[in-house]
Amino acid sequence: QVQLVESGGRLVQPGDSLRLSCAVSGLTFGNYVMGWFRQPAPGKERELVAAIYNRFSTYYSDSVKDRFTISRDDIKKTVYLQLNALKPEDTAVYYCAAKFRGNQNYTYWGQGTQVIVFV
Repeated sequence: QVQLVESGGRLVQPGDSLRLSCAVSGLTFGNYVMGWFRQPAPGKERELVAAIYNRFSTYYSDSVKDRFTISRDDIKKTVYLQLNALKPEDTAVYYCAAKFRGNQNYTYWGQGTQVIVFV
């Protein structure tokens, strides 16, 4: 059974930093591209903010580039998202997701972790 379990979300103030973690089990981690998505509110579009193919190949959306950093530990089967210089508009539920290399769509999803940037 594939499981993705996010943690690390909490209430923070603008300018703060936070690290989200996503522990993965039930799949061959090295064969999967890992992504972090966020959804500001129910019914709003879920946005891909970062993805990691390997430590040399990453993707960031324009809204988080230069502030967020994605990384992965293939031994621990964990993917991280470091969030720096947080802004109120970063408030969202953050989801970890996995897709098999070469596939277009993300297949496996975590339950999400809430980040609130409170002024």
